[in-house]
Amino acid sequence: MAVPVIDLSKLEGTERAATMAEIASACEEWGFFQLVNHGIPLDLLDRVKKVCSECYKMEREEGFKDSKAVQLLNDIIDSGEACKTLDDVDWEDVFILQDDNQWPSNPLQFKETMKEYRLELKKLAEKTLNILEDNLGLSKGYIKQTFSGNGSHNPFFGTKVSHYPPCPRPDRVGGLRNHTDAGGLILLFQDDKFGGLQVLKNGQWFDVQPLANTIVINIGDQIEVISNGRYKSALHRVLASANGNRRSIASFYNPALEAVIEPAVMSGGGKIEKAGYPSFVFGDYMEVYAKQKFMDKELRFQSLGIN
Repeated sequence: MAVPVIDLSKLEGTERAATMAEIASACEEWGFFQLVNHGIPLDLLDRVKKVCSECYKMEREEGFKDSKAVQLLNDIIDSGEACKTLDDVDWEDVFILQDDNQWPSNPLQFKETMKEYRLELKKLAEKTLNILEDNLGLSKGYIKQTFSGNGSHNPFFGTKVSHYPPCPRPDRVGGLRNHTDAGGLILLFQDDKFGGLQVLKNGQWFDVQPLANTIVINIGDQIEVISNGRYKSALHRVLASANGNRRSIASFYNPALEAVIEPAVMSGGGKIEKAGYPSFVFGDYMEVYAKQKFMDKELRFQSLGIN
């Protein structure tokens, strides 16, 4: 059993129906799948890998050596406490790219390359959302319209650039703790040499295998709500490793903070089925998520009155 790998180019041919069914099954059974032949130019992906790796070496690597995670790990190693682990920090260096925040200035090609990449990823995100809408029986553009507060705001689109440097004691600290993603649709361009990403299915952890030039898609909490639980946001984590510096570039297509999220209305006007989730404002959900990211999502739902 493995995380599904789906050839997106088959949507254009005679295998469209079978490919749509594969995507629907992946959303229902895994909450994760990998896309090949997704339409993003491979030379662009190569440039993204290059500038992000160079950016880490030029602007981030030295700072990570003084990070809280490194200091705390050194402390417990020095203490000699054989069984003590770090359960509330992540062995991760991270920064966020948005249209309106400050970006790294090195290397010189970083800004141009990542701007081009984000444009391509946003198009792929909206194409993927259209596929999900079709499978759910929703009108085209329904999710984007919902995420934009019926056109009053822009959906949020951010890119998280992470590196997981070699860890001297991966038995004592994780790369990224277990969590589901708060938002809508996540598109991940992960390292094709060093693994570590795992997804939970039926109580068992499965590797999301590093495959060259794939884009990993995972379902966020808001798609779970819109689909009324048909699609599930999956618990996932990143393991720390003593080998390699794993690169991870995750882009998030999320609702605007003002958007109202609720189970979707079908094209015919009726609910998908009896609603298992009432309406809530996404900004309210994010306030809860900021405090409870690494707790069970059911607790977050309950705090907003969601059964």
